[in-house]
Amino acid sequence: MHFRRLIRLLCLLPLCCASAALAQTPAPTVSNGDNAWMLTSAALVLMMTGPGLALFYGGLVRRKNVLATMMQSFAMMCIITVLWALVSYSLAFGTGNAFIGGLHNAFMHGVGLAPDPDYGATVPAQTYMIYQLMFAIITPALITGAFAERMKFSAMCLFLTLWAIVVYSPMAHMVWGKGGLLNASLNGKIPCLDFAGGTVVHVTSGVSALICALYLGKRVGYPKEPSPPHSVVLSFIGACLLWVGWFGFNAGSAVNASGLATSAFVNTHFATAAAAMGWAAAEWIRNGKPSALGAISGAVAGLVAITPASGFVQPMSALVIGAVAGVGCFLMVTVVKSWFGYDDSLDAFGVHGAGGTIGAILTGVFASSAINPVYGAGKPTGGIEGNWHQVRNQFIGVAIAWVLSIVGTLILLKLVDMVIGLRVTREDEIEGLDVTQHGEEGYDFGS
Repeated sequence: MHFRRLIRLLCLLPLCCASAALAQTPAPTVSNGDNAWMLTSAALVLMMTGPGLALFYGGLVRRKNVLATMMQSFAMMCIITVLWALVSYSLAFGTGNAFIGGLHNAFMHGVGLAPDPDYGATVPAQTYMIYQLMFAIITPALITGAFAERMKFSAMCLFLTLWAIVVYSPMAHMVWGKGGLLNASLNGKIPCLDFAGGTVVHVTSGVSALICALYLGKRVGYPKEPSPPHSVVLSFIGACLLWVGWFGFNAGSAVNASGLATSAFVNTHFATAAAAMGWAAAEWIRNGKPSALGAISGAVAGLVAITPASGFVQPMSALVIGAVAGVGCFLMVTVVKSWFGYDDSLDAFGVHGAGGTIGAILTGVFASSAINPVYGAGKPTGGIEGNWHQVRNQFIGVAIAWVLSIVGTLILLKLVDMVIGLRVTREDEIEGLDVTQHGEEGYDFGS
């Protein structure tokens, strides 16, 4: 009897040891420094939408549409926040399949103050959630630049709400979510390098913007009647706020206050300066003088292009990416747009679609294991290190973003158009969206 009891105890001994080892394994702990940086970064990214994008886009439209344009960005700050809390965060970052997350985290279920090691081992899951929310807010807001001055406010609200679910959430999950098809850090089947949203944010919004511009058609009088920006001053301030906020966008994507965040910060600044100079130089050569509007547009193009590369490349590579994007986006806006004749009101596609595509592909070329050994120490990351398969993966990631954006946007535009109609009447467009959509004016010169 005693012998049998001894045998049982010996059999249970490995299990007891394993339990003791698990008990001694430290649980993920929150770093106050990392958490402070991530909350600051989240605030910076929110600043990019309002006031950054609102001012940038608001200054580019005619005076009669300034409030309506700014209201579109503000509406996204409200609508997407509620949608994110209910279901979108779960669809983007919850456990699911290779293409979309599940509903386990719907209504913020399980998203608490303990870290989720897959996304941020030293910050609360809620910190990561709120940080990613700011990306989800600005992405559909970027699309509004393509249909500025001619879409109904009600249609905009419905279309972009559906777009956030149908296009943004799947793309975010594929690139950054657990089990995502393109996730490079969590062993996706086609690892695509996208540090802060080149494909997720800029390619999807830019390509969708082009589809919106084509579907809605041109503004009344375009291109025969001039429609110059009513206030480059507002746009200038907005662009500078975007530049500052983008440090939270890119450096915050390190998800800690580390050297990688420093690298992303430096690359962001270098690329932006190079892109502004590239655009201004191209404009100087073509038109005989550089404009303030051109310089700030170039800066935004550089910010867009460096976004996927910011945490993967060396500083000199960032300069190259910025310069290429500045010149490339200038040509898209001034030459290619004229060739095809589409009315992308505020050049959302020319800057974000083209700039995001350029940046995503060049990330695969210039990615350096010395900056971010995403595939392990000593293993090459990008083409310049001999891993040209990465460039192929970048093309695949961009192609998926293009196809998802085109198909999803077309279906949703058709649906919304059938249900409530997309475009304001000709009379309302001529009078201006401030009055016809919101019953107010941006400027009162009579007081």
